[in-house]
Amino acid sequence: MTRTSAPVDAPGADAWEGLVTTALLGTDRRTPPGAAPGPDAPLALLDAAAVETVRRRAGLRPARAAERPQAAPEDVRPALPPAAARRLAMLLADRPGPSGGGRRGAAPDLTELLPQWLALANARGFAPPPQVLPALLDAARGRTDLRPAALGFAGPRALWLARLNPDWRFALRAAPGGGAALPHLQDDDGVRRLWQEGLFAERVALLSALRSRTPATARDLLASTWGTERAEDRLMFLDSLREGLGPDDEAFLEQALADRSRNVRATAAELLSALPGSALAARMAVRAEACVAIDHTRSARPSGTGGGIPGGATQTTVTIAVEAPHECDAGMERDGVVAKAPAGRGERSWWLGQLVEAAPLGTWSRRLGGRTPRDIVALPVADGWQGELHAAWCRAAVRQRDAAWSRALLGDPSAPEAGGPGAVSLAERAKLLGTLGAAERAEWVAGFIAAHGLSEAFQLLGVCAVPWAAPLGRAVVDALNIARDAGSYPWSFSGVMGLAERCLDPSEASRLDALLAVPDEPENASPGAGGYWAEAFQRLVTTLRLRAAMAEELGAA
Repeated sequence: MTRTSAPVDAPGADAWEGLVTTALLGTDRRTPPGAAPGPDAPLALLDAAAVETVRRRAGLRPARAAERPQAAPEDVRPALPPAAARRLAMLLADRPGPSGGGRRGAAPDLTELLPQWLALANARGFAPPPQVLPALLDAARGRTDLRPAALGFAGPRALWLARLNPDWRFALRAAPGGGAALPHLQDDDGVRRLWQEGLFAERVALLSALRSRTPATARDLLASTWGTERAEDRLMFLDSLREGLGPDDEAFLEQALADRSRNVRATAAELLSALPGSALAARMAVRAEACVAIDHTRSARPSGTGGGIPGGATQTTVTIAVEAPHECDAGMERDGVVAKAPAGRGERSWWLGQLVEAAPLGTWSRRLGGRTPRDIVALPVADGWQGELHAAWCRAAVRQRDAAWSRALLGDPSAPEAGGPGAVSLAERAKLLGTLGAAERAEWVAGFIAAHGLSEAFQLLGVCAVPWAAPLGRAVVDALNIARDAGSYPWSFSGVMGLAERCLDPSEASRLDALLAVPDEPENASPGAGGYWAEAFQRLVTTLRLRAAMAEELGAA
């Protein structure tokens, strides 16, 4: 039986401290007791320490045996194939170097391949070899972005280990319910007991699990205790209703509009505005329609002005007229409109943006003469209101996941302004692209890169599905090749190159072989840029082939 030990009056405590002090100072500065200075002093110190160790242990009394920990739970998932297990050990053994400028060398960055490997392994449902769990937990400890995939792959044994090592306690916090097992969702008594008695993290996990399977049950459970919850908890619980949001949630959300917490009211209003058929959306539509209308302006043209217009005739110009609200009344505030504008924003424009953002987008075709979203976005807006109006339509298209409006606001990717009239920033374009299907998204970004290059494409590439579709991959490689031929250093494209290593389809590696040679440098090229580009492309090709090998080892298509 394994026993631990408890100290009694340890003999020679002062002697031990003296030996430790001598070891710290060094025998050149302090001679061990009973030894002469010189080359034999270190050996004398070690001999004295060995003797003192025996004396200290002899003065210990056997203590009560500690309880053995319970055995680790079984992991019933299939074991990794041997080649994949060796690859995982290699990826975990790699450590990131010190941060600096652009990466150098042709070797792949294994730390950036680990997330992809984990995603593939989780998709295939494999279990990790037990001996790699400590390294896997250490990797997840150092990288919060890695934790969901790493802990999902590590499985129940990782939580067992985390309870034994304080360094891995993050795994207990990151696991649903803080590592506690949720009751079976068909166990009504167990579900209700956990909801009423569980910790906050356990209740959030339970509500999220129920919402993903039976949204009505989760909503009814939340409603049963809504009046007794703290404001910050109500906000977190309400946010979980985004999953599976539907018309059946409207009555509960309408009640939440009267909540005493402003943040809860705002979240309830946002969720209701994402339901175009809700009563709140209808109220917002009425308010927004009162602010925006078609204006038919007739302008006289003098005779002989050309343009095919007869002398004395008039030309009709169709514009959008805007009259922003003059006040934010109590009804608007109840429906989620924030009355106080941020610093630097006018109150009226602030109120207008919130009304238009929350109104169903179907409102505008009816209000503006039956026009399509593309036709509406193309109309001029009077009195300088175009930016505010289009920005609000952008937010509405993202909130309501309206692909037709997103296309209209994005415009043609080759447009001189590098986007549609409403997409005033790359961040907004990225959000609009997120409402489109993966293939259409990739095609639009490929067109953007072909027209404008890579300098502004990084944010847009981040919303594209991985691996990149063939047209997008070709556009990125062609743009990198053009940058190489221009003779600049590759470091300004290191972000895009890093994305390509992770997102380019591995089958594209064969197309890159022609870019591995050092190109002839033009007269105005940066010194040595060609060699750096060849190195960067070599790293890209090596990484793509390594990703292909990883997928093959895991049996992934």
